[in-house]
Amino acid sequence: MKGEAASVLSNNETYLTHRNYLALAVPLIIAGISTPILGAVDTAVVGRLPDPAAIGGVAIGAVIFNTMYWLLGFLRVSTSGFTAQAEGAKNEKEIILSFLRPMILAVLFGMLFIILQQPVLKISLVLFGGSDAVSTFAATYFSIRIWGAPFLLLSYVVIGWLIGMGKVRLSLIAQVSMNLLNIILNILFVLGFGWGVAGVAYATVISEVGVVLFGLMFILWKNKRKIAKIKPAMVMESEAILKMIKVNSDLFLRTICLLAMTIIFTSKGASMGEVTLAANAILLQIHYIMAYLFGGLANASSIITGRAIGGKQQALYHRAFSLSAQWGMITAIILSFIIFVLGDQIVALFTTIEDVRVFTSGYLIWMVVFPVVGYWGLQLEGIFSGATEAKSIRNSMALALILFLLAIWLLEPLYGNHGIWIAFVLFSLARSVFLSLFVPKLTRSKFGF
Repeated sequence: MKGEAASVLSNNETYLTHRNYLALAVPLIIAGISTPILGAVDTAVVGRLPDPAAIGGVAIGAVIFNTMYWLLGFLRVSTSGFTAQAEGAKNEKEIILSFLRPMILAVLFGMLFIILQQPVLKISLVLFGGSDAVSTFAATYFSIRIWGAPFLLLSYVVIGWLIGMGKVRLSLIAQVSMNLLNIILNILFVLGFGWGVAGVAYATVISEVGVVLFGLMFILWKNKRKIAKIKPAMVMESEAILKMIKVNSDLFLRTICLLAMTIIFTSKGASMGEVTLAANAILLQIHYIMAYLFGGLANASSIITGRAIGGKQQALYHRAFSLSAQWGMITAIILSFIIFVLGDQIVALFTTIEDVRVFTSGYLIWMVVFPVVGYWGLQLEGIFSGATEAKSIRNSMALALILFLLAIWLLEPLYGNHGIWIAFVLFSLARSVFLSLFVPKLTRSKFGF
């Protein structure tokens, strides 16, 4: 193994300690959590504007992009899994190909989003609903941010490859640099120049383009000799392409299920008025911060699992489960306690609008519950992704979506916005329970027992 992961996973006899695990996980947590913090800053900066419709507009605009980009989230997940397995098998050719193949897809899909931007925007505004004022702000945000699509998708490939290689410090630098630049420009453009919602969008596009181009040039330059040995026919090798398509199609369908839940959840909140929409947007930002924090742990587990399978190390594979469970639970308890004690103060960071703050605080209990019921599903997705076993992730998510639809149909008429959040928590719990049922099958398929 190379880079930061070398001392952790250097050979079959290496015993993966808690310290080793955290050496991988902590930089990935910091890198991952910078993304939802960016969304939180967007919401907080816009929350300083006097019109709550601006918060709702940015929230809907952000959900539109989350919808599009989550559909292609497999670019990062599968790149990480394939790269980790190639690194575990010491296959230098496949290490490079695991970067080049998804890079082509990222550019193609990014350009497709730009070409189809008008119909995407119109359909999205119809689906998400909201007032005319909210839709106007959302359209302004969307029409600017869409031009960063190819670069954002390329960043998925860059980050996924760095994670798969175990280069956690470089992954940290890439993500934090992009998001820190975004935050600085966000504050400058909105609070300094008074550009409002448009300033938030411009800040995001500039940071995406600048940092991703730098990251691509760095990786290509560092690996130029290895890349020079790669022939076009290798990139398009049929068996490898079919395997990538199979894994990515399962992850794509998994994401469809997740996005269906998100769209229905957001639409239900939007139908209840601008204050409810703004409150739910703030709570979702808090949820994203926690989910991405767990994602850092899951990424560490993904690296370890991929290396274990690529290198045929059964003990390391089982150790990944043990450490994921222990640190996931510890993190969940800490997060729930923080929200329980400091929830009102955290909400106050997002908006100065009193009605929104009071309304949001009434729903904080669901943010206390979420980490405990949802952490194991998020951890398991990291393990299954490292194993490039996406079918089980897809199936468990589909089952969770069915439960969510049933819950929201029954509970929303009875309990209003609380009913929506109960359905959300049940969905998170179902992800954990259903994916756990597929663990024995995963173990048998990879190690024959």
